[in-house]
Amino acid sequence: MNTDPEKTLEVVRKHLEQFAIVSDSDWLFFSSKLSKHVIPKKTTFLKIGKVENYISFIISGLVRFYIPNIDPAKEITFGFSFKEQFISAYDSFLTRKPSLYELETLTESLILSISYEDLQEVYKTTQIGNLIGRLTAERLFLIKSKREQTLLQFTAKERYLNLFKDHPEVIKEIPLKYISSYIGVTPQGLSRIRKEIS
Repeated sequence: MNTDPEKTLEVVRKHLEQFAIVSDSDWLFFSSKLSKHVIPKKTTFLKIGKVENYISFIISGLVRFYIPNIDPAKEITFGFSFKEQFISAYDSFLTRKPSLYELETLTESLILSISYEDLQEVYKTTQIGNLIGRLTAERLFLIKSKREQTLLQFTAKERYLNLFKDHPEVIKEIPLKYISSYIGVTPQGLSRIRKEIS
C-alpha cells in the first residue's frame, strides 16, 4: 500500500484535473485540510444512525454500501466503491441527518478525508470545493441509479457479468454473499450463475 504523502495527494489532484483546472493556491488550501486514514479490512467506518462528517477519496481499497439487518443474511448491499473514487454517505453529509446505511471496508483501505467544517471553508475560499461536492454527489447518485436500472433492465446473470467486466481486478475480493445481494439473487442463485458461466 502506497502511503507516501506526496504521491497519495498527487493521485487526488490528477483525478480532479480530469474534470477541471485546479490552481496551485486552491490545491494547497484544499490539500492542507485532508487527513489520511488506513482502515483495516472488514471495518464499518460509518454506522447507520450516525451523521456523515466526511467526504473521502479512496487511494487504495474497496468499500461497500449496505443496509444492515439483525439477520446478516438479509443485509442489502447496494453499492461498491473502488480506488480513485470519492466516497461518502453524501445525503447524510449534506442534510446533517443520520445515515440510513453503512460503509464498510472489504479490504484494507487507504483514504484521504475532509471534514464537513473544513469543506465549508474550502467552499468559501476556493473554486475546488464545488468540484469535490459535485463529484461526490454524482458518485452516490450513480451507485444508487446504476443498481436500480440494472435490477430493472438485466437478468441476474447479466448483472453479475457486468460487475465482473467493470472491476475484474477486485471481484475476487468481494464475498459472494455481498455480490448475490447486490445483483438481487440468493447465494444459491449466484452459485448456479457461476456454474453456468464456468
